[in-house]
Amino acid sequence: MIEWFHHDLFVGRFLGIVPPERPERSLFPRKKVKTDMQSRLIFVLGGARSGKSRFALRMGRRTSPRAFVATGEPFDREMADRIRRHKRSRGNGWTTVEIPAKVSDWLAEEGAHYSSIVLDCLTLWLNNLLRDRVRPAQVPTYVRKLLRATRFCSGQVVLVSNELGLGLVPGNAASRQFRDAAGRMNQLIAAEADEVYFLVSGLPLRLK
Repeated sequence: MIEWFHHDLFVGRFLGIVPPERPERSLFPRKKVKTDMQSRLIFVLGGARSGKSRFALRMGRRTSPRAFVATGEPFDREMADRIRRHKRSRGNGWTTVEIPAKVSDWLAEEGAHYSSIVLDCLTLWLNNLLRDRVRPAQVPTYVRKLLRATRFCSGQVVLVSNELGLGLVPGNAASRQFRDAAGRMNQLIAAEADEVYFLVSGLPLRLK
């Protein structure tokens, strides 16, 4: 996962897509997703360079076959270099798939073939959805679709996301809208997850 983010990637692509909209009245599903195949859903979040990706990979290596689902795209040379470095750092034993937005479809179709899946990261996935003109009010629907897809996987699924709400209030409306959308997404994921970890300075704190 790319733990460093271009400000322009999130804000510039988010600017002008849609006007602010009123959030959903309820953020959470009434009950957990139930399917015939129940995976174990693990949610890992933290700030930039918190160690969350390394921790997620360590959990993902518990079993095999395993897959790494990358949502980042090489929009510029620096990002392309970072993606290459992350691929090398994962080492052997991973099937890597690069899916900017249609992650739910891949999980539903291919997830049952793997005992362990790491998806890194949801923040870039959210950015890609908004770039593709998904309205902020629609984001919870996409998140719930993702959660349903994880429950059709046969093993553990580790989802990685950034915690964007611990800093100063952003100075422009687009940044605040993206921060709010990311916060609502993280709440939905955490409510459904079987385990939740928050990473600070490389140290994991189990929240659930």
